[in-house]
Amino acid sequence: MSVFDLTDADRAAAEAHVSFARAEARRTDLPAGTALRPVRTAAVIGAGTMGGGIAMAFANAGLPVWLIDADAEGLQRGLARVRDNYAQSVKRGKLTEPDMAARLALITGTLSLAEAAEADLFVEAVFEDLALKQRLFRDLDAVARPGAILATNTSGLDIAAIAQATTRPQDVVGAHFFSPAHVMKLLEVVRTDQTAPEVSATLMALGPRLGKVAVLARVYPGFIGNALFRQYNREAHFLVEDGALPHEVDAALTRFGYAMGIFAVHDMAGNDVGYPTRKAQMATRDTNRRWNDLIMALVEQGRLGQKSGRGWYRYEAGSRTPQRDPELEAFIVAESERRGIVRRPIGEQEILERCLYGMVNEGARLLAQGIALRPSDIDLVYLTGYGFPAAQGGPMAMADRIGLPVVAAAVQDLHARMGVWWEPAPLLLQLAREGRSFAQWQAEQAEQAEAIPQGQSA
Repeated sequence: MSVFDLTDADRAAAEAHVSFARAEARRTDLPAGTALRPVRTAAVIGAGTMGGGIAMAFANAGLPVWLIDADAEGLQRGLARVRDNYAQSVKRGKLTEPDMAARLALITGTLSLAEAAEADLFVEAVFEDLALKQRLFRDLDAVARPGAILATNTSGLDIAAIAQATTRPQDVVGAHFFSPAHVMKLLEVVRTDQTAPEVSATLMALGPRLGKVAVLARVYPGFIGNALFRQYNREAHFLVEDGALPHEVDAALTRFGYAMGIFAVHDMAGNDVGYPTRKAQMATRDTNRRWNDLIMALVEQGRLGQKSGRGWYRYEAGSRTPQRDPELEAFIVAESERRGIVRRPIGEQEILERCLYGMVNEGARLLAQGIALRPSDIDLVYLTGYGFPAAQGGPMAMADRIGLPVVAAAVQDLHARMGVWWEPAPLLLQLAREGRSFAQWQAEQAEQAEAIPQGQSA
């Protein structure tokens, strides 16, 4: 029996843990009684898929919202997409025609930031480019009323650097929605060292109003969710270079409990998502570690995924069912040879260890640095926003169930064999050495916090 297999008792414990994690996430380290800023109106900048979805989330909660775009055609496309999304909900019987009309009436399209100057909250949802976001926040600083919250939907850029483009960094915060934003339940609230407590508290309270599960984080590349996802994604691609094939990795992940394997997900989302950013980063990335650029090669071959009929898999006309593609598999084998990698058979246990233990290791790093408040917050992010199997309880709960000594030993072995990406997190090694779990660490941290008089900090 694999350490990843579950008993009925394991499933029951995971269910209880999920409820516990939801309750814990509502408790933050913000000062008790922190006053909230009113959020009666909002403005979303960027009418793309993400911006339109965020605007819908506000309208669904009954909040008037401006949807702003610098391009007239882009704005009209965005508004049309919103109308189509609502129409699909009506068609499926999830929304009535009057409700659709009421929600659409709450969304006002405009090309002018100034028209939304009195909004209580601005959410920027433009392309992931730091210079672009800084320019936009300078413009917002000049337009937004005093006391307005200036939020960025960046999925991993330095929010402190964005905030420094304004004269009011205390009003700037991360509001990381997940696509499609009107459907996905996770909201990462990301504070900088200068974000005012009432701004963070307001966003944490806003999450449930929007039907979201809000989790508080600090600035770190990728925050909580994408910081861990990088580890999962990287190892899946390395596994394919080392000897596995996409369908083998995906089969292991779906047997673990994921609804879809990572390569099927890439094909569904589009392999070209993030291509310009990855391409730009190639010139400056570290040379002391291994990188995987297979997905870049697929994009350059036109293998974009479902929308082009071929990606990591091939797709019959009108079907979204992945089929093995001998041409793609031959290309992978040739690429391994070109890179000097001797391919070998890779079993399910190794696939799961490499995909999952990297997330646990990174999670321990985030806890030690205070990026995430508690292990259960990391679990909640993964259960809510990344499709982690609920029956497994989240990556940190999974690691506790398996045993941190087992996980730490595997991470140390992978570090010895594969180098810098697998450098063990000191907290993981410490807890394993002491025979403690992440859950015990969380309880100890809570006890210490309760022992500190209000108004002081550790």
